Amino acid sequence: MVDCRIRAKVSSRGKADMMQPFLKWAGGKRWLASSELFPVPNSYSRYVEPFLGGAAVFFALLPQKAYLSDLNEDLILLYEVIRDAPGALYEKMEEHQEFHNEEYYYNLRSSSPRSDINRAAKFLYLNRTCWNGLYRVNLKGQFNVPIGTKNTVLFDDDDFEAVSSALKSARIECSDFEAIVENTSRGDFLFLDPPYTVQHNYNGFLKYNEKIFSWEDQIRLRDAVARAAARGVSIVLTNADHASIRNIYNGVCDYRSVNRASVLAASAANRGITTEALFTANIYI
Repeated sequence: MVDCRIRAKVSSRGKADMMQPFLKWAGGKRWLASSELFPVPNSYSRYVEPFLGGAAVFFALLPQKAYLSDLNEDLILLYEVIRDAPGALYEKMEEHQEFHNEEYYYNLRSSSPRSDINRAAKFLYLNRTCWNGLYRVNLKGQFNVPIGTKNTVLFDDDDFEAVSSALKSARIECSDFEAIVENTSRGDFLFLDPPYTVQHNYNGFLKYNEKIFSWEDQIRLRDAVARAAARGVSIVLTNADHASIRNIYNGVCDYRSVNRASVLAASAANRGITTEALFTANIYI
């Protein structure tokens, strides 16, 4: 079994000083990245994240070198645009703020912008104004989340230039996770936060999760993680705290259960404390 000792890192930066993600992301790891529960290797040469989402861990760590990826083409385009043209993106978001209302939201949601700036601004606008920051598409691949209750498109603390600067040292790529994991070696710090599909799909997004990340994908991920761990890669993996997930990582990584607040329930009365699985390999003291 790979050595899987954990060290809970206390960041030298206060929570108020940590750079926050510019995207809302259902299942995002802001809560974990800013807590003492998140294990970080003493040293690493490159940070690698194949399920990028809102990039909360990347923005908390601000590594000097990073390899960031996701299979969502529109998401990756947004990261590339905010890195390369933050001013132009901000101006487009100002336009969306000016015209934002329910009719505008649904008209833009059904549109198909051609330029990269307009496509990226559409993605960010929908992310900030849709219900709960959820990303979901229909069978045709069309975003279909309804409008949310928030009307703010641009926030007072938005700093697209700072986001751009943070991303300048990162390689950003649209790719399946396996190719990214296979490209890691000793000295890399690999963080993985895949969709939480479990065996038999015993979860709250049964049909949706199975389409975007099947149980076969979970097995494929486990196999890739096992190979990376054997190469000496430092690994932190979050996943559903379910027996089927714990079983497939037995003998591959160390496991611990961590508590977090549930925020996805429609009613606040149905929100409470839930658990997630945290797996580690080669996180040396």
